[in-house]
Amino acid sequence: MSEVEETLKRIQNHQGVVGVIVSNSEGIANRTNIDNSTTVQCSSQFSKLCKLARNCIRELDPENDLTFLRVRTKKNEVMCAAGSGPDDHMLLVIQSPSEN
Repeated sequence: MSEVEETLKRIQNHQGVVGVIVSNSEGIANRTNIDNSTTVQCSSQFSKLCKLARNCIRELDPENDLTFLRVRTKKNEVMCAAGSGPDDHMLLVIQSPSEN
């Protein structure tokens, strides 16, 4: 098992984690452990949200950059670790906020 696979397995085994998605900068999922429709919807929408957040941060301070975005709703909490380059990947971890 590769180092990436081991890391994803370790994240998935944390209490409250519902799903893990690894996608490219365009929001196309490479790896996931949840159903296809949820994967497509989450990775696409969070890719757009991360781009907007990155642009906002860069407008406020051009020397700064987005590294992590955390969004909490009534149902879920989504943590997004976004790479800074055009070829970087994005890691989404969806967890139940009542279980953490």
